[in-house]
Amino acid sequence: MASSRNALVLAYANCDTCRMALRWLAAHRYTVTVRPIVDEPPTADELARWVPASGVALRKWLNTSGQSYRALGAARVATMSDGELVAALAADGKLVKRPVVIVDDRVFVGFRPEQWETALG
Repeated sequence: MASSRNALVLAYANCDTCRMALRWLAAHRYTVTVRPIVDEPPTADELARWVPASGVALRKWLNTSGQSYRALGAARVATMSDGELVAALAADGKLVKRPVVIVDDRVFVGFRPEQWETALG
């Protein structure tokens, strides 16, 4: 169980996955602070901390099914350096896979209930 029952959630209001994640956190008695990911995307400094803490490769932080990713184009993304990717993610919250959930020093990208149950339940 988490040492804290507080979570920071970067979410998009119109995202069904974000809503499911917020319901899961509420059901598990987390106090949630929601940060609108479109208005306040993760900063480059946050990404520098959160990507390694998540255990998820930087390119897996991309919301590949979103309009921002399609506008950028898979071919362009394939040629981008890590620095360019971080800058793009920090500039456009819709490019970030969501939700991003931070509990203590743990970071989760996307909603995977079975992973959360083990780590946070």
